[in-house]
Parts: sequence; structure tokens; C-alpha cells
Amino acid sequence: MSRVPLMPKATAVWLVENTGLTFRQIADFCHLHELEVKGIADGDVAAGIKGLDPITGGQLTREEIEKGEKDSDYRLKMLESKVNIQVQKSTSGPRYTPVSRRGDRPDAIAWLLRYHPELPDAAIMKLVGTTKSTIASVRERTHWNAANIKPVDPVSLGICSQLELDFAVQKAARKAGRPTGEATPVRTLIPASEVEGTAAHAAAHAEDEPTFAPSEPSRREAEPQYDADSVFAKLKPLKRGRDEDQE
Repeated sequence: MSRVPLMPKATAVWLVENTGLTFRQIADFCHLHELEVKGIADGDVAAGIKGLDPITGGQLTREEIEKGEKDSDYRLKMLESKVNIQVQKSTSGPRYTPVSRRGDRPDAIAWLLRYHPELPDAAIMKLVGTTKSTIASVRERTHWNAANIKPVDPVSLGICSQLELDFAVQKAARKAGRPTGEATPVRTLIPASEVEGTAAHAAAHAEDEPTFAPSEPSRREAEPQYDADSVFAKLKPLKRGRDEDQE
């Protein structure tokens, strides 16, 4: 597979302006369509793009351009880079944790064990960059610093990213056969209508309270009221009858 030049459109602009190469030759070298190169020459495409010199950039030589100008069927060949860039392959082992963060790993392990017990040890090892023996010591509280270990989110500690954590949790949930999209019920605040002593609670339970009919008047209130004049008026005939008997 042929290599693509750096900034293909800018390179095509320079070749159009500074060489006698055909549109097809420039299109083949820059991996563009021939009509697109023609649009660059007409000013309809890549307007405002400054041309990039492929000679100073080490992608073409003057001799290579001259060969193309002499033969319209000649295909330009890009220079091989003198710098060999090796792509480092990612390893499947535990991630590297900076020295400044290694003291936080037990806290991150404790957090994962508490809030995501479904995660296998292999996933925790990959997320935190630790060993299986360290995970076991934190789980069994036999770690040398167990008294000072506090569960802390590994994302907030900078040990792993939120995306990596979510992916590991979803993968573990799929293996466990649980739906990943099912939301966990979250405990919310108690509604005011359920809290005793509040106006909302009194209004909500007003209809439930039994209503009592007004009480009957007491016996004392039902008794007739007597005044002194009426009492003495009733006693006068009695006194008069006694006086007549004595005579």
C-alpha cells in the first residue's frame, strides 16, 4: 500500500502551481480525485490553502518531478523516510501506574471491591495495575496498611478513566447474565406528606381522621336555670300554710 503524503491538498496545491505534472499524476501521488486536482487548478477547491513543498519536506526529489514532467504516464514515487518509527504494541498485562499514584491503589481496590463486587480480579488488576495478592490482602483486610485504607473512586484518583471503568463493569455484568441497561433504584428524599409534624402531612391525613359530631349538652347545662325571686315566690305559700296550722 502506497503512503499518503503529509497534507495531501496542500501538497497538490504546490505541485499545481510549481510543476508541469498532469492532473492525473498529482492525483495519484496525493491520493486525490483527478477532478479535485482540476478544481484546485481552477481555484474552486482548496481556496486559501497554502501550498506545501514536498521537496523540503523530504517526500519528493527534484529529479523525481522532472521524470514525471518528461513522461506523462510516469507515476511519482515517494521517498522512503530515513527515520524508522516503531509502533509500540500494547501489552495485555497490568497497566503502568506512576510512582506518585501507587500509594492510592489499595484505596481504589477497596472501592472496586465494595461498589462493584461483580468485577473479577483480572479486571481489577487491569484497571488499577496491581497484583492478585494485593487484591486478596485488601479483601481479607490483611494488607499491611489496612487500618488506613479508605475506598476512593479510581477515576477521581486518576488511576483509570471513566470509560475504562464503565466498559469493565458492563463486561462483568454481561458475563454474570444481568442486563446492563437496568437502572438501580436510588433512595430519594422522603416526601413532605409522609413526614409527621409538617403542614403537608396534616393536609394529606386530614381526610383520614374521624370526624366527631358535636357533643350533647351536659346534664348541668340541660338543667333549667333558677333565679332567687322565683325560688322565694314558691316558698311563700309553704310558709303561709305552716303559720295557719300553728294557729
